[in-house]
Amino acid sequence: MSYYINKTLHTDFNSAVTQVKDALKDEGFGVLSEIDVDETLKKKLNIDFRKYKILGACNPPNAHKALLTEPNVGTMLPCNVVVQEMDNNTIEVVAVNPQASMRAIENDELQEIAGNIKTKLEKVIQSL
Repeated sequence: MSYYINKTLHTDFNSAVTQVKDALKDEGFGVLSEIDVDETLKKKLNIDFRKYKILGACNPPNAHKALLTEPNVGTMLPCNVVVQEMDNNTIEVVAVNPQASMRAIENDELQEIAGNIKTKLEKVIQSL
């Protein structure tokens, strides 16, 4: 089982970020955090890095169910979605596969919730 779901886009970086945010919203996710990795590496380490953004996406109803099912599952939330510029002038969008990350927790109800989120994230990625 792969730990991620991905797709390559042929667009500019900022347009890709906007498309991803819109697609997440359409599937009921909110973006709780946005980490600009290249900017952070430049500020902290003076390293030039490709455009790379991590979006922390949350689907509130399913996050609530997961937290009721497994109190410490918050250590694995939110679902990260990466938008990164690749060498060949393409953009890769990568979402975590929540079923893969939740396998470490032996809880059948949580696995069902993770399956629902995986389906939603697959729809997000496929819609791009």
